[in-house]
Amino acid sequence: MNSTIVLFLLQDGIINGAIYALLAVALVLVFAVTRVIFVPQGEYVAYAALTLAALQAGRVPGIVWLLVAIGAAAAVAELWRSRSDLHWRRLAAILGGDVALPLALAGIAYLAAPLQLGLIANAGLTLALVVPLGPYIYRLAFQPLANASVLVLLIAAVGVHLALLGLGLAFFGPEGYRIPPLSRYALDLGGVPVSAQSMIVIALTLLLLFGLYLFFGRTLLGKALRAAALNRRGALLVGISPGMAGRLAFGMAALIGALSGVLIAPLTTIYFDSGFLIGLKGFVAAIIGGLVSYPLTVAAALVVGLVEAFSSFWASSFKEVIVFTVILPILLWRSLRSTHYEDEE
Repeated sequence: MNSTIVLFLLQDGIINGAIYALLAVALVLVFAVTRVIFVPQGEYVAYAALTLAALQAGRVPGIVWLLVAIGAAAAVAELWRSRSDLHWRRLAAILGGDVALPLALAGIAYLAAPLQLGLIANAGLTLALVVPLGPYIYRLAFQPLANASVLVLLIAAVGVHLALLGLGLAFFGPEGYRIPPLSRYALDLGGVPVSAQSMIVIALTLLLLFGLYLFFGRTLLGKALRAAALNRRGALLVGISPGMAGRLAFGMAALIGALSGVLIAPLTTIYFDSGFLIGLKGFVAAIIGGLVSYPLTVAAALVVGLVEAFSSFWASSFKEVIVFTVILPILLWRSLRSTHYEDEE
């Protein structure tokens, strides 16, 4: 191994780590607000990448059918929950947000797909199609279990993952897709070419992380989410709805996952099941961060990306094993430091 190879591996590790950082931050956000270890976070990545690839090819993505179906299911569930005090304004809000919005987005996709409007417009349409899945999934699968234990919520998350995996195969097929990069320009950095796509990934990751910092520190909604994460009962007492906080957290997680899918679509071939492995690496970083600390989570994600890059050079057949093994000493160390309590009968 010489210095040129090291620089190439560092570049790959930082780019991968940037994507894992976004996913890990989304996992920490969802867990802090709702106590859900959201296993299918990586499905947003795969759905967004495959949706963007379909739009770039001039095809209507299958996700439009999923969006319409899940929106209708959310509407039925909400009508059932509100049956005792349903009024016309509530009915209009449910039909508008859960039925009319998915149908409108599906219509836009049908009109826009054959036009092949370009990468920027298709990326925006991809985000519009994928992001609403977050609040819908929360309302269908997790809001009814809001007071359940973390273990029950984890089992529900695994069930959602399996459902989304099967739906991904049904709507996108088993083929893998990859789109051309936004730009083929490359900057020579010490003899190592750094592609424009790599610089875009890093720049947008930093911009999004800074935006999240401002959101949580400067906006009323961000402070409400922090309050709900710190003390759910106290937040409820001061008028912060746990349901609103959960929907917002899942929506932000879907936005982060969809943006990650848009960023990596030109970098690697994505299949319907690729998101699970990508999400697991973000999960490793989130666990190292304790599912609490955002800065530590981002630093851990960069470490995971670098470990993966160098492992692929030294032992490519075992790179996944090596990445997931990183979590073991962290868990052992935390187990030794934590105080154990006996369960009461």
